[in-house]
Amino acid sequence: MSEIDAFRERYERHVGHVAAGDMKSALAEMVPANLPTVFDGVDVPRGAIDGHRIVGVRADGDRMIGEAVYVYEGREIGLRSIWENHDGTWLAAALENFAPGDAS
Repeated sequence: MSEIDAFRERYERHVGHVAAGDMKSALAEMVPANLPTVFDGVDVPRGAIDGHRIVGVRADGDRMIGEAVYVYEGREIGLRSIWENHDGTWLAAALENFAPGDAS
């Protein structure tokens, strides 16, 4: 399995945790040192998700990028996560929003 395929599986599992409202598992897949500020200024779903779709997974240098759109409270939230490899494990290090209409 290629590195991007392995990351895609990890990212799909992570998005599943978010969609299920399992924030404990989702947070466990993030860089612990970044948790105090990773959500600052980022619009994220905070409750039951009505729907979701993964719109992109790609490598960007030594990082991986995952993009998903979540349907929450009648609106769509585009959420991009930037992942870093920490001792052989991909962990989300940063979050940012994107316009869902810009999703590829």
